[in-house]
Amino acid sequence: MRFRVVAGELQKHLAGVFSKGDMSPKALRLSIFVAWFLIPLAAGQSIGIPNSSKNGSDVSADPKHMPRVPSGVILVKGAWPSASDTVTPLPEDGSITGSVFNDKYFGLAYNLPSGWLQKYQGPPPSENGRYVLSLISPGDTYKGSSRGTILITADDLFFTPWYSANALEFVDYLKDHLQEDFKVEAPPSEITIAGHTFRSFTYWAPATQVHWYVAATEIRCHAVQFALTSRDPKLLESLVHEMDTMKLPGEAGATDGTGGGEFPVCVKDYASSNVISRVDPVFTVQRFNSIPVRIIIDKEGKVKHVHFLRAFPDQAKAITDVMGQWKFKPLVRNGETVEVETGMVFGHAPFSISAPATVNSQATR
Repeated sequence: MRFRVVAGELQKHLAGVFSKGDMSPKALRLSIFVAWFLIPLAAGQSIGIPNSSKNGSDVSADPKHMPRVPSGVILVKGAWPSASDTVTPLPEDGSITGSVFNDKYFGLAYNLPSGWLQKYQGPPPSENGRYVLSLISPGDTYKGSSRGTILITADDLFFTPWYSANALEFVDYLKDHLQEDFKVEAPPSEITIAGHTFRSFTYWAPATQVHWYVAATEIRCHAVQFALTSRDPKLLESLVHEMDTMKLPGEAGATDGTGGGEFPVCVKDYASSNVISRVDPVFTVQRFNSIPVRIIIDKEGKVKHVHFLRAFPDQAKAITDVMGQWKFKPLVRNGETVEVETGMVFGHAPFSISAPATVNSQATR
């Protein structure tokens, strides 16, 4: 069973992480905002917590704990992430084995600090392509005197409404749009972590004495971001230093993480200008929601994989059925055809803040 953690619960968690002391009214007000800012720009997302009984069994299997559905109510499965196959890795499939967070889609392996663990499962991606990959914090065995959190997220640069061409511009946007209660400590700059370039900056909240260290790099046209949070700047320095041990794909960088090598080359808007033939899906039930998808086109110009960030089951089936009939111009790099990954939006295009969306009959981008 999964349930949503509301702002009040997350605020209580942070209060326990950072301090046991009392807060002033202003600090308490800001701490509630801080709780939501840990997952910035993630409207509509939630954190799922596994619900189990004291002996470790799933209480959802016990009829006494199952929610009752009122009579006369019809339940309809909502929009949800899915894919056309179960073999191709997805961004949301990251997991922790032992003390290492692995995400095969991003080619990322991050060693957790000693005594730290993932307490909560990540939510599904938003329709704007924001993923909460992992939220890591000290466990019961942690011996340090200072506490904090590590939030790992990824923002799909094909779909984010905050127009950014790369991770560098994405971080600069975050810095330029901090709320007035936050103060920048160090402006954005490029640094090297684990042999790759990141864009980073630091800021803090004077009312709560909480500090943030934000560092992002681009992988497969996603801004993969590490947001480290603590009241102790020395702890943040230590956490940043430990990031040097993680493994990243060769293409990762603040401005050049566009795939290649073992990954497809990612190209924004490739489908709109390189499609040779297509058959539009017909939606018979839900017709007015945005359906963002990522597709992988093989070397022959055929669609080999469809990843639905958020779609109703009937919509996913309709799109999958017709995309097998689509044909694209193959992508040629250095005289050879390569696989290409791109994004499309079926249905109604989502709201965009800086870059106006182009709307076609059934698909955009």
